[in-house]
Amino acid sequence: MKALASQRDRLPSACQRIPAFRPLALILILILIGLGTLALPVPLAHADGGAPNLAYIAGAGKGISVFDVAQQKVTGNIALNGDPFMLYLTLDGRFLYVAQPGLNEVSMINTSTQQVVCSASIPGQPSLLAFDPGVNLLYVAGNGASTITALTGNSCTIKKTIAVSGPVYGLATAEVGSGPNGGNGNQLWFTTANSLNVYTQPDKIQSISIPGNPQYISIPPGATVYTTTRQGTIVAVSLETLQPTPPLLTGGEFGPMDFNAYTGEIYVPDKKQNAVDVLTPMYFGNKVPHEPERVIKLDGSPQSVAITGDGNLGFFAMNGGRVALFDIPGRQVSDTFVVGGSPRFIITGLYPPTTRNSPQSNANGSPIPTTTLVFLAILALLLLTIIALLILLVRWRKEEE
Repeated sequence: MKALASQRDRLPSACQRIPAFRPLALILILILIGLGTLALPVPLAHADGGAPNLAYIAGAGKGISVFDVAQQKVTGNIALNGDPFMLYLTLDGRFLYVAQPGLNEVSMINTSTQQVVCSASIPGQPSLLAFDPGVNLLYVAGNGASTITALTGNSCTIKKTIAVSGPVYGLATAEVGSGPNGGNGNQLWFTTANSLNVYTQPDKIQSISIPGNPQYISIPPGATVYTTTRQGTIVAVSLETLQPTPPLLTGGEFGPMDFNAYTGEIYVPDKKQNAVDVLTPMYFGNKVPHEPERVIKLDGSPQSVAITGDGNLGFFAMNGGRVALFDIPGRQVSDTFVVGGSPRFIITGLYPPTTRNSPQSNANGSPIPTTTLVFLAILALLLLTIIALLILLVRWRKEEE
């Protein structure tokens, strides 16, 4: 009986301790909830920066047409000579690079003012662009010269020139390095007359023989490189072993490809068949899938495709001065718009720019990567959790005394 009475006597004392810990306990719970939220998967950033505001269409109108996605209409035209072909938009949407093979130039345009900021003279009818965020270089090439020129990001300054075995027909980068944005460990892939080639820093080139004259390149998330050929086939190559597959598709006339960053599917415009072929993601070591996964039939010849970073919309540049807007979840063309000219290439991205135009901005004009911000936030919350636990421990010991 005395033992029971002793326990009852302790109960009020223990209960009196609880209010003192309520504020710290609440803080600890909130911190743990925050950590749980940040631990959820974060979508990777891609070239067009997520859900787009604008699409830029090379070859339309007076040079480049600006299409407002929300309003679903052309809202501007950028007058530019030189047969504008491939485009590259910085991740924050501040600058648009344009390859102008007719002038042997590449120009950088301020998207806010729609004015040319600077131009670089590039030999060989430059029509191809690829950006490496790890080393902040924009690579430029064309099928009129046996060189690849590297420009410093956010400028038109020529950093270096890479001599290659012949004219270049396709260009893409693979972010495979271990440093920030891949550091200097990323790869530059390019095609020449009979081979698919990979360039790594400082100056190493490996070549893979591809029958059929390889051309355009697409490198989705994962470990596979896709290349079209001028003889109408598509081949996949392993990033790890550099081994090619037999042709995945044959009998087409394929233009510049793009991929859905969330599904890994490849969208391939087939000018000959008036269709866009959708390829299943390829994983080496597994059985080669039957391709295409599906075919999007169109009422004209698609010249190139662009898939938005959120994976919801596809833009198909069509002959006859038109652009088809494709609803990816609904798997149907939602509308077709007349933009004029001869659309050749489309890219989508953010507007207005997410940062100010200043030389002090991050490489490629992009903000601090989301993954870095999440890591720092998690680290800060962990430190707060440790501090809160230490305070609880000290107070508990004082109460025990």
